[in-house]
Amino acid sequence: MKNENELKTRFEKEIVPALMKELGIKNRMATPRMTKVTINVGIGSYTKNQSKDYSHIVDNITAITGQKPVIIKAKKAISNFKLRENDPVGVKVTMRGKRMYDFVNKLVNIVFPRVRDFRGISPKAFDKRGNYALGFNEHLVFPEIIADDLTKIHGLQININTSAKNNEHAFALLKALGLPFKK
Repeated sequence: MKNENELKTRFEKEIVPALMKELGIKNRMATPRMTKVTINVGIGSYTKNQSKDYSHIVDNITAITGQKPVIIKAKKAISNFKLRENDPVGVKVTMRGKRMYDFVNKLVNIVFPRVRDFRGISPKAFDKRGNYALGFNEHLVFPEIIADDLTKIHGLQININTSAKNNEHAFALLKALGLPFKK
């Protein structure tokens, strides 16, 4: 990552005009954009089976994203899951602006090449409104995580929200941003 705002400036100068031409959009402000990137880690089963201490998961997500995550608590009790009201069930970070572009740049240029047997991400993981979801089984692929200091490996889910109205426009946007989709 040569420049922190490399992806943002490239998006404004190169990607937006190319998307306008490709999608047939006349207004620059109508081109699809990323609105936010959300990272989620479920910790409900971990706190039930292991221990009540999940601070290392919070530290890992803080190191990966550069901002402190929010602890998501259960809204109501579910006896079949041995879940009580206000038990911690997840850790969540929402990134916007500069951090969002820096994270996507890191994801494309550093993290995906570090994934073993990586063949590309699935083009089928879009919802009907132009948002994309992908998951990692191990958080070790991020360069901020040191494997020797780990107590437990956990997965995480990444949601990329866009302003696109449909999946085709969102696919074109993410492809232009450099996400490596399968053929």
